[in-house]
Amino acid sequence: MRRILGVAAVVLTAALSLSACGGSDPLTSATPAAPASSGGAAGSSTVVVGSFNFPESVLLASIYAQALKAKGVTVEEKPNIGSREVVFDQVKSGGLTILPEYIGSLLAFVDKNTTAKTKDEIVASLKEKLPSGLEVLEPAEAQDNNSLTVTKETATKYKLTTIEDLAKVSKDFVVGGPPEFKQRQEQNFKTVYGLEFKQWKPTGDTTADAIKSGTVQVGNVFTTDPKIVLNDLVPLQDNKNAFGSENVTPLVYKAGVNDAVVSTLNAISAKLDTTTLVSLMKRVAVDKDDPPAVAKDWLTQNGLG
Repeated sequence: MRRILGVAAVVLTAALSLSACGGSDPLTSATPAAPASSGGAAGSSTVVVGSFNFPESVLLASIYAQALKAKGVTVEEKPNIGSREVVFDQVKSGGLTILPEYIGSLLAFVDKNTTAKTKDEIVASLKEKLPSGLEVLEPAEAQDNNSLTVTKETATKYKLTTIEDLAKVSKDFVVGGPPEFKQRQEQNFKTVYGLEFKQWKPTGDTTADAIKSGTVQVGNVFTTDPKIVLNDLVPLQDNKNAFGSENVTPLVYKAGVNDAVVSTLNAISAKLDTTTLVSLMKRVAVDKDDPPAVAKDWLTQNGLG
């Protein structure tokens, strides 16, 4: 979460009308835009690349899809499908072949009792816990992490620098985040930090604004979100690793991919780092460039498109 503070400074003068990652939540949930077809199932020559319903996932899926098309792969794109609760089952059934995922959130979804936190621990656990028909490929260095974030005024008033510090005031705080945030994190926060909040409020894409306005006192803002800097917010240090690593990685339906697809996706992961992801999302969220155009530019610059 601390890496954003230097990188995101480039957006301080930009006019922000939507968050790069308040909508780009690895955990976000919403009504699905459309169901995926079965085009990626075994025996089909078409690879179906899907995405969650937030801009960063759409961008990553477009990067995957365009790189595969450049290699001569027949690709169908299914962007903005919905939350993990919806999309995971579509990959599991073969309706989607490829999905950009975040390893920590994915593991927490398939194994609610996991204690894995580091990239290597999480990947090893995913190999054991994913259904036999699915696998994750090579993770990118790029991460989009969870945080618990407060205003600078709140941090100063209550002397908050770490999530652990929240324990002394959390019972008086309303916490905001995606609709499913309470279900996914309440017990985790109690176990790791002893946190109990006054109220859990679903704030979704508006979490950073809700923190700034005082609607909530603390919220789940994601670390590639320019609003952290633009709204002068403070992500609290996760000093006990309540949130695991969130490296971007392709989740694939194994029967629907071949060696060429796997090698192409791994080549993308090898070049995608966090600084790059923040800069690409600045173009999408602040400059309002179309995700496919941003994806194409990056692929061309890196000899992948």
